[in-house]
Amino acid sequence: MTENSLPTDDVRRRRILFRATHRGSHETDILIGGFVRARLPDLSTAEMDALEEIMELPDTDLADWLTGRRPIPPAADSPMLRAIREAALLGKPGA
Repeated sequence: MTENSLPTDDVRRRRILFRATHRGSHETDILIGGFVRARLPDLSTAEMDALEEIMELPDTDLADWLTGRRPIPPAADSPMLRAIREAALLGKPGA
């Protein structure tokens, strides 16, 4: 089956997973990729939208926010980003 014949959500999920696991820094690949890998099949369209917005943010900022080195600034704060951070801090990407 080619990518063009897959349902739109399936293609989108594959692209999200690829982006989440090929961020550019090993740290964010692990933090975001592990979270996405564990939850992607159950994400709603709105949650995928939120996740895609997060993946537009710079890796260095994400790594600092997700590890707790710096607080998440109000302009970037979202329920999805807090969920990823909570999972990262617990050491369980899919938590």
